[in-house]
Amino acid sequence: MHVHDLINTQDTYRADANQMVLDVAQSMVDRNIGAVPVLSDGLLVGIFSERDLMKRVVVEGRDPGTTRVETVMTDDPLTVTPDESLETCMVLMRRHGFRHLPVCEGKQLRGIVSLRDILLHDLNEKDHEVRMMRAYIQAAPEL
Repeated sequence: MHVHDLINTQDTYRADANQMVLDVAQSMVDRNIGAVPVLSDGLLVGIFSERDLMKRVVVEGRDPGTTRVETVMTDDPLTVTPDESLETCMVLMRRHGFRHLPVCEGKQLRGIVSLRDILLHDLNEKDHEVRMMRAYIQAAPEL
């Protein structure tokens, strides 16, 4: 399975580089999301995560109401293309220690895939496999 299969119906919240941290953080809370792609002139320039909020705003004592997201986001994040496999995404997340990957074609954002998205997909797939195996076993003739 590829990333585009997970994000094709996704409505991705996007932050503008000039938005204030407080506004973006409020939107993250409202949507229950942990990271937001940050755009400037419609192109991906960074990602702002809960970790960025803690490390670069809270701990540094910045005012979230007057701090622009572009000053505290992670610049130039690692991205994947829509045809990337979910397995590769998992490897990249594990290797680099993050839970969100922007999905782009060039600098054009197509969506964002989270570790939660991948794990829930895998769980649903495994559940389906178990149901199929049970149906097969129950339908098999006794010897």
